[in-house]
Amino acid sequence: MDTVLPISEIARRSGVASSALRFYEERGLITSERAGSGHRRYPRSTLRRIAFIVFAQKIGLSLEEIGAELAKLPEHRVPSREDWQKLSGEWTKRIDQRIAELQRLRAGLSECIGCGCLSIDRCHLANPADEAGRRGPGPRNWVG
Repeated sequence: MDTVLPISEIARRSGVASSALRFYEERGLITSERAGSGHRRYPRSTLRRIAFIVFAQKIGLSLEEIGAELAKLPEHRVPSREDWQKLSGEWTKRIDQRIAELQRLRAGLSECIGCGCLSIDRCHLANPADEAGRRGPGPRNWVG
């Protein structure tokens, strides 16, 4: 049987606040047992699930998507390295899309002066190819 740890130890070791752990549990992403005192006790393997949740959030998965991914893991044994690799292997495309998006934003910033906006005629972020200028005079993005 897996060693069980109190919520304070899981929070300390995972770097995730106790309130977040309770939230994850409410969403069904992790589970706990209750001690006779009513305190939550988590299987040690929960640390891996939490690391997975934190990483998945960083690459942009919603909690619903994370739950769907976690549901693919085996229920009756601790997930293996291969199990984790199968899940995370599908994320390469998503990471590549995020990298490309960030590179486009970075390239656009070289033309941006921080939205005063004196560069509105050539702004790559809010007004690419001066689309607003074709819709008429004045603050078209504000007046509709």
